[in-house]
Amino acid sequence: MAKDNFVENIADIETDFPQWYTDVCKKTQLVDYGPVKGTMVIRPYGYAIWENIQKELDARFKATGHKNAYFPLLIPMSFMTKEAEHVEGFAPEVAVVTHAGGEELAEPLVVRPTSETIIGNMYSKWIQSYRDLPVLMNQWANVMRWEKTTRPFLRTSEFLWQEGHTAHATEEEAVEETMKMLGVYREFAENVLAIPVICGRKTEKEKFAGAVATYGMEAMMKDGKSLQSGTSHYLGQNFAKAFDIKFLDKDGVQKYAYTSSWGVSTRLIGALIMAHGDKRGLVLPPKVAPEQVVIVPIAAKKGGVIEACEEIKAQLENAGVRVVFDNTDNSPGWKFNEWEMKGVPLRIEVGPRDLEAGKVILFRRDTCEKCECLKDSVGATVISLLETVQKDMLESARVRRDERIVKAADMQGILAGVESGNFVKAGWCGCRECEDKIKEKTAASARVMLDELEDELCAVCGKKAVHTVYFARAY
Repeated sequence: MAKDNFVENIADIETDFPQWYTDVCKKTQLVDYGPVKGTMVIRPYGYAIWENIQKELDARFKATGHKNAYFPLLIPMSFMTKEAEHVEGFAPEVAVVTHAGGEELAEPLVVRPTSETIIGNMYSKWIQSYRDLPVLMNQWANVMRWEKTTRPFLRTSEFLWQEGHTAHATEEEAVEETMKMLGVYREFAENVLAIPVICGRKTEKEKFAGAVATYGMEAMMKDGKSLQSGTSHYLGQNFAKAFDIKFLDKDGVQKYAYTSSWGVSTRLIGALIMAHGDKRGLVLPPKVAPEQVVIVPIAAKKGGVIEACEEIKAQLENAGVRVVFDNTDNSPGWKFNEWEMKGVPLRIEVGPRDLEAGKVILFRRDTCEKCECLKDSVGATVISLLETVQKDMLESARVRRDERIVKAADMQGILAGVESGNFVKAGWCGCRECEDKIKEKTAASARVMLDELEDELCAVCGKKAVHTVYFARAY
């Protein structure tokens, strides 16, 4: 039998985390490199995870009153220049179309890096009265940002995401929307992805170009680095004024709308890999796993084994479980290797001896533990166990994260903390110079600010602190 990439070794997660990540991405067939530098091809197994993410998020967006729409990929260059901070922030990353149909275009077109500008243009046409507000829209799309250093899912020139864009009559409504969607992301990350997150406001340096305020969702990866896993932006009236989004209010006065935007991307697949994976490969939470259960026959040629596997598969499918029956001619050990590397939450082993005793064996991917289960009650047991795995994965990740959050009173403490693979809480005076100095000396950046001040003094200059900040090295 030909050697298959599933049974090859992957790099050691403890000693070479970056290579481990790349190996897992490739060898579990989540993704491959595209022919254009910096692009990726999301393979069916990876795309199935994205589809489950989409399904879960889309239901949450619609439950909060948002409707899906789609806006063009190509944006007139003049749109990008209307909001000064926005164009400055995205200028190094934009890809520009200058020729089409064999001719030079009258105006260059930007390939969508984000859609605030083109959506602002359309909102200016659609919003005329207070009766037209609020506008609550979301789009599922691809975007392009010409990255110099790329890594599958984490940073690629083209990636998939959703971006919500809303318009409101008042500042209070727009701020409420910004925080509400941050809360939606948090609930999703924890209850679906089983990833505990820290949410808070970004510093001025780290905020979205053109926003009044940006709120981020930060997740700790197993190497102690932070991954920004979602953002929600309060845009104030910046884009409304740039694109003339005005409405006639109840008092008969023309006013500018207040807007927000928020998004998550296929970067969440990278978060799943790095937050839960282990030396064997992927460990997927049941709610997003393409297959929640794999059935592996033992001594398949012996009477009754295949029939029992098919019976269990039908029973689980009828219960709404995503299940695959591996009836290939590979050895059981090869199958164990393959499906463990792919992170399937539960494995059911069906062998003749166990069947004689009316039992099957269940294997949990998250803990690598086995237990016996009565064959006649396998459906109820599997459903209950999947719920347990989902909860246990979140709790395990939360404990692991909390053990790696430390406090620091000075620059040396911040450096020692991040060198040890931790998130570091430290006081900050609010001065950009101090923030830059931390980045220069430790390679750690300000991830989010805490709601409450926990430190009296800035860890850099010793002056009075105005914020307590989570600092970490980040992807």
